[in-house]
Amino acid sequence: MFDYEKAMYRLITFVIVAFFAAGFASQGMEETVVGFLRLQQHPSRLINDFTAIAGTGAALVNAAAVGAIGLVLVYKADIRMSGPAISAILTMMGFGLFGKTPLNILPIIFGVYIAARMAGKTFSAYIIIALFGTALGPLVTFVVYEAGLTGSTAVIVGLAAGIGTGICLPAVAMAMLHMHQGYNLYNLGLSCGFFGLFAASILAASGRNIGITIIWNDDPSLLLEAMIPALSLVFIAVGLVIGRRKVFADLGAIQKLPGRLPSDFLDMVSPGGALLNIGFLGLAGSLYVYFVDGDFNGPVLGGLLTLMGFGAFGKHLKNCWPILAGVVLSCLVFGKDLDAPGPLLAALFGTTLAPLAGQFGPVTGVVAGFIHLFMVERSAAWHGGLDLYNNGFAGGLTATLLVALIEWHKANKSV
Repeated sequence: MFDYEKAMYRLITFVIVAFFAAGFASQGMEETVVGFLRLQQHPSRLINDFTAIAGTGAALVNAAAVGAIGLVLVYKADIRMSGPAISAILTMMGFGLFGKTPLNILPIIFGVYIAARMAGKTFSAYIIIALFGTALGPLVTFVVYEAGLTGSTAVIVGLAAGIGTGICLPAVAMAMLHMHQGYNLYNLGLSCGFFGLFAASILAASGRNIGITIIWNDDPSLLLEAMIPALSLVFIAVGLVIGRRKVFADLGAIQKLPGRLPSDFLDMVSPGGALLNIGFLGLAGSLYVYFVDGDFNGPVLGGLLTLMGFGAFGKHLKNCWPILAGVVLSCLVFGKDLDAPGPLLAALFGTTLAPLAGQFGPVTGVVAGFIHLFMVERSAAWHGGLDLYNNGFAGGLTATLLVALIEWHKANKSV
């Protein structure tokens, strides 16, 4: 009998080690370390492409370090390497390429740990909130390095901001989930965006500049272009090995699920089918980026890794394509370039709304994707780029609107 739990841990460990190895190989030990240290002090609000700021190697090593923290926490919390855990770690790694650093995520994680103790729960009960809640890492970096504070005062206030954020997140996350009823897969994106509104307002009131800037690598290396397709093939190969003859039937069964939170495809169907689904989503996302001539840089790889991660926890080809079609349609209607940063990231991250298509059909999915594009292009300014999961914030608002309209229609139709 195949030990699926060990296989999952080994696979995620392989991904992290591959990022470390590729990073050091591409930029050299000394330059990579210098770049990595530079990233710990660099602004990390949306959008700061770490591959442009410190080089490909430093960005990959930073992503690997962030992913390693997530993996160690999952292991120490003694929880299964399930769909939520896989999606959280791959998402953390993705955003380690454009916003998250070990320095800015640890205070938030510690804050969630304190919240768990205050609630009389084990940390394992809140571990997924802790991992996804690192979306507010830029708040820590901003307070320490950009808010005008110096010395020990900056460090103390920054740590306090991160820990305080982590303490608040479990309560906010549970409240936000009720709003969209599980149809926004990035629930912590909505939660962090909601919290970020208050944080950004306080910073703005105190005279701090939290305007949005974009640092975007428009000439990424061939290594970055090849990484996601290569990793996708690894996931497919492992899925075929552990799923054996039944794996394609399991993949088909996953396509029939709506994907509404919580949908752990490893438990609901099988680990093999879930890994195959992850791999095919990675290949499909990469093909889209190639097709629109997009840049395989830090933010785009972050989008692809997140797409893959949620291939174990809510997304599949059948419920994602209507969202993508809606974003493309919105670009055509409003005259936006498909390869521009906003539309390209909206196409990848906007699949947070995939459960709407899975539950209510492709037409609803297209409508959701269409609305999502112009919502996400506005919402980052509201929280000053402090919430790295801006698509989750905009997606939560879009899902709440559509679910409210659908539920109202159903209720009145039955009267």
